[in-house]
Amino acid sequence: MTTTMIFAGSGGQGIQFSGKQTAKTAMHQGKNVTFLPSYGPEMRGGTSNCTVVISDGEIGSPSVTSPDVAVVMNLPSFDKFEPRVKAGGLLVCDATMIDKKTARSDIDALYVPASEMASENGLTGFANVIILGAIIKKTGLFTLDEFLGLLVGSIPESKAALREKNEKALKLGYEF
Repeated sequence: MTTTMIFAGSGGQGIQFSGKQTAKTAMHQGKNVTFLPSYGPEMRGGTSNCTVVISDGEIGSPSVTSPDVAVVMNLPSFDKFEPRVKAGGLLVCDATMIDKKTARSDIDALYVPASEMASENGLTGFANVIILGAIIKKTGLFTLDEFLGLLVGSIPESKAALREKNEKALKLGYEF
């Protein structure tokens, strides 16, 4: 089985981090994985997206034109990637940042007010992790414990406060 994903938003929204964590967890499962980042001209505020391909078999290309799952964190990303989601695929949106809904009836859509949830829970900057929790629950690609263990396990002791915030954010998304 192969799952193709696109994560997209603005620089600074944790798009690359989300893709890397997803790829890392799939690698830990023994899957074949590709991760291909793409940045706009600015580091923060410019466009950012990445593709992740997860497969039981060989992967021919890291390029993804019609993803099974598209995660969009801003309106320009919605406009660009929503039409590309494969029929039967999943579109996951930060509903705080995107005031549109898909008109497509051939895809599943999940609207998570991740930025609002982050703000309300003292987790500003963790909307991407909330989205990851929702994706884990919706797709069943990983167990919560497996993803959480790798997420917080990679945070050094010097940044221990981030462990608690990441765990809280991931669980908020998972329980959404």
